[in-house]
Amino acid sequence: MASTRNKNTAINYNLEQRCYQTKDTYTRLYGDSYQTNLSGNGLIHGKLPREQLSGNPINTESFLFGINSTNLVNPAPTFNPEMNTLSQVHIFDKGQTFMPEPFICETGQRPLYK
Repeated sequence: MASTRNKNTAINYNLEQRCYQTKDTYTRLYGDSYQTNLSGNGLIHGKLPREQLSGNPINTESFLFGINSTNLVNPAPTFNPEMNTLSQVHIFDKGQTFMPEPFICETGQRPLYK
């Protein structure tokens, strides 16, 4: 039986693929920051995507979970993480911390207490 619907045409397929791509580009970067920094003084840490911490986050996670570590037929190659360095953002400058002098306990100050 021949197909009489437009679902099997090349034009409809291209139209659906273009629709998927436009949805993907519309929702892909939703919520991601333009510049990723670590939180410093006065900030609470927010969402941090795994792609911002490492250049190869999937391989890093697989290595940490031990995936393919016991494969004796095809051993896993040596792992080289590609860590990204992120700068910190401070809202205010932190003042100098004052430490007290060491405490000296003098035991002979109560004559009747033994």
